[in-house]
Parts: sequence; structure tokens; C-alpha cells
Amino acid sequence: MASDRVAQLRKGVLELAILGLLRARESYGGEIVTELSARPGLDASAGTVYPLLTRLKTSGLVDTRWEESSSGPPRKYYRLSAAGRAALADGTQAWRGLVHALDSLLEVSE
Repeated sequence: MASDRVAQLRKGVLELAILGLLRARESYGGEIVTELSARPGLDASAGTVYPLLTRLKTSGLVDTRWEESSSGPPRKYYRLSAAGRAALADGTQAWRGLVHALDSLLEVSE
């Protein structure tokens, strides 16, 4: 049961995590999956990440471009759009406020 709760929490933050990853540099989908997997609690399968990337693209938060790859088919690279940078700033502020509020509740002595 605890793993179900962790999965639900993680689903809610993956979009913000992807925007955070793309803040530093553009990446292709496989890199994003690998980067998330390197962070405990944020690991996600390609089947989870690619639909999120599509949603971010559709909502105008990321832009894409194709680039030829020497090791296979062309890769689609994702980068933050101006709207994505604004969404990341808003999401970061909201996340920090939520973490602060939750921490204050979790630290209450019983």
C-alpha cells in the first residue's frame, strides 16, 4: 500500500521534474528517462515520460526539434519554451510553498 502512495505522489511531480531537467539544456526523451531514473523517487518508464512530453508540447511548454543520430534513427529534442520557463518558475514557487506547509505538519509532535 505504501508503494501506491509513493507512486501517486511521484505522478504529481514528474511534469515539474521534466521542466526542471530541461531548464539546464535540451534533451531527447531517452536522456530524460535516464536522468529521472538517476534520482531516487523520480524514476519513470518511457511509457510514462513520452506522454508527459507530448502533453507539455501540446500545451506550449516545450518546443521540439529533430536531429540525426549516429547511433540510430533521428532523435526528437525537447527544450523549454518561454511559457515553459514561466510555468517552471510558478511550479517551483508552488512546490516550495507546499513542501514548507507539509513539513510543518509532519514535524508536529503527537
